[in-house]
Amino acid sequence: MYISWHYIRGKSKQTKAKVFLWRYEKELLSQFSSMLARFNPEREMNLCAHNGREFDFPYIARRMIISGQKVPSILDNSGKKPWEVKLLDTMDMWKFGDYKHFTSLDLLTNILGIPTPKDDIDGAMVASVYWADKDLKRIVFYCEKDVLAVAQVFLALRAEPLISPEDVESVTVFPVA
Repeated sequence: MYISWHYIRGKSKQTKAKVFLWRYEKELLSQFSSMLARFNPEREMNLCAHNGREFDFPYIARRMIISGQKVPSILDNSGKKPWEVKLLDTMDMWKFGDYKHFTSLDLLTNILGIPTPKDDIDGAMVASVYWADKDLKRIVFYCEKDVLAVAQVFLALRAEPLISPEDVESVTVFPVA
């Protein structure tokens, strides 16, 4: 199991990527939840993913409930007004209100001139790379590229300067326990 995360802080675009890898889902979700709890709720913070509203965010929240954990406030949309929801989705941003089609992250990075994270493996291949190849480094590298691509797409859609590769802090990996 893995969750990858990249954050951008302030106008200086200080960035950091983390990849959470744990053999046991409950521990993975607990560590991710603990990391989210360390952020000051008074500060402006959003989570962003590509197709996150349809997949990533609900999937993580449901898995937390199934494993008996409390869903962090940032993931819990129950009863929130639209402007209180702190979940951003680059696919929704690209749609501009159009609900008829899906645009992949690979396509979006291509048309925006951003390096694709899918040049080696994609999300559908992670299980076989883990179980058949036992290649965690390859998965971590893919996760790092994927979250950076989402951050770059987010910035491009807001007409903000992209993050230069030398400004990205090394990935922190929590090895499979």
